[in-house]
Amino acid sequence: MTPDGTAHQVSTVMHVRCPDRLGEETYRQVLELLAELSPVVQALPPTAALVELKGALRYHGTDTRRLGEVLRVRSLSRLGVDVRVGIGPSITVAATASTQIPKPGGVLAVEPGEAGPWLAPLPVDALHGIGPRQAETLIDYGIHSVGLLAAVRPTTVQRLLGGRAGRTAADRARGIDPRPVVPRDLPAAVTVRWRFDRHTLDGADARAALLNLVIRLGQLLRGRDQAARALTLTLTFTGDGRWGKTRRLAEPSGHDDDLRLIACQLMDAAGLQRGRLTALALKGEDLIDADRVAQQISLDGTRESRLIAEAAVDRVRGKFGPRRIGPATVFRRAS
Repeated sequence: MTPDGTAHQVSTVMHVRCPDRLGEETYRQVLELLAELSPVVQALPPTAALVELKGALRYHGTDTRRLGEVLRVRSLSRLGVDVRVGIGPSITVAATASTQIPKPGGVLAVEPGEAGPWLAPLPVDALHGIGPRQAETLIDYGIHSVGLLAAVRPTTVQRLLGGRAGRTAADRARGIDPRPVVPRDLPAAVTVRWRFDRHTLDGADARAALLNLVIRLGQLLRGRDQAARALTLTLTFTGDGRWGKTRRLAEPSGHDDDLRLIACQLMDAAGLQRGRLTALALKGEDLIDADRVAQQISLDGTRESRLIAEAAVDRVRGKFGPRRIGPATVFRRAS
């Protein structure tokens, strides 16, 4: 183990801070963006969240800092919300990093071998988990920085702050924090969006964009082992006019065929005619765990073959990335 306790670690913990007084619905939408990066999201209401990216790195084919930048761009472009993204080898380092980013937003990544030296010069009250009263006590004893706290014997810190709190503070000052990111409070809905570069009257383009959303939504649901009981399609037109409608599925599902059927029914119900579309949004609602969906015996060989093919495609995307395989219509018209 290295002196700062980061042996065999990689910086895969992301701590995200949203603006203060963020609305609940917008906060849920930020959580949905995080779920696009990784299925391991721990909501920290009302405005923060943790993400474990270890399993997502190969899928996205990039590094954690780049994923932080992607998140920030998506949050700004889709929601108009800037975020502060701290990345580190542990929850403590990542959460401390996110506080060091000036508002309104940015990305700060701390590598495992740099965690101890990076923490050392920070004021002791900047260390995540140190409360105002604890910081006041430490400062009264001349412990002004995280580095000084790390240099003090843990038994001494325990006498100053109390047994468990002192042990925890001493460990975290050294970058030692074995806590995992635990999935919690994932939103009961997930939304995928498509915005056209310019308004479109072409029904084929609209259908291609809808199919793109169906595929993305299905991937998200299956990746999170969830199924949707209902879908909502929202269309945005020039002048910010909107149309939306919800329809329930016959059975909860996260499979592309089932989602596409309902999505196309919703699009048909819109009766686009000459509407100038600027954006689409497809929301899976009333989500449940996939293992709660009753498995019906099927005599439909075509459907069973499609499900087998879908699982194989998911494996290809998981290994090589989401843009490696898909319907020709999506790549030709909605790419």
